[in-house]
Amino acid sequence: MAKPASNSLLSGLRRFIKKPWEITGPCADPEYKLAVPAALEYRPFCPATPKEQAIIPSSLPETVFDIKYHTRDQRRNRPPIRRTVLKKADVEKLMKERKTFDVSDFPPVYLNTVVIEDMDARGGGYQS
Repeated sequence: MAKPASNSLLSGLRRFIKKPWEITGPCADPEYKLAVPAALEYRPFCPATPKEQAIIPSSLPETVFDIKYHTRDQRRNRPPIRRTVLKKADVEKLMKERKTFDVSDFPPVYLNTVVIEDMDARGGGYQS
């Protein structure tokens, strides 16, 4: 019988003795609701076992939009990259077939005329 008396005593004291932050401030308002939910309010059921079954719409496969990215990715449609592995004998053969460079192999020079300065002009053609 001592236990129920001590419980009633503690519950009576809890009504009169408050935590310091409940005496003044927003927590002292009688309409204040604690932001942290109780354990039973937080997660009423396990996410792995929902109360209701999900409704999956079914339709003709031709009319359903396909959200997969890899079917629309154009980079995957490229032909494979061809790589050539050169061996030492191949390189030596290419070097023997190579000819020396000719002047016609290079592009023409942009400026191919000679500039003649008029030395009779004042300052040799330049203003001073």
